[in-house]
Amino acid sequence: MVKRIIAYAEEHEPAASRDFYVQVLGLEVAMTDPVLTLRSPANPSAQIIVLPRGEAPAPRFGIDVGEPEAVDAAHAEVLGRGLRVVYPLTDEPWGVRRFFAEDPGGTVVNVLAHLPVRRPR
Repeated sequence: MVKRIIAYAEEHEPAASRDFYVQVLGLEVAMTDPVLTLRSPANPSAQIIVLPRGEAPAPRFGIDVGEPEAVDAAHAEVLGRGLRVVYPLTDEPWGVRRFFAEDPGGTVVNVLAHLPVRRPR
């Protein structure tokens, strides 16, 4: 199940990008590391991620499939169809499981889900 689709923009000047989305369009900063992530205050699932210029591979958009198991299933399906994985299946330190796949038209897609929050014991 697709939980949300996330748009990506390319960063040329970090401060200018942040100011544009915050001051001009009214988004709020959700995360600054490892990338600038902005969200709608009224709908936090509406997000834009500003990628550093020249990041490779650079996805065109992200699809949050809801659960890490769904990421694994999508990864298996991509491999089973002989499609190209351009960034390997990875649990990122900022809390997502993801991989990048190239769709049949050559568009790179970030397939992701947030990992369960690990509580300290």
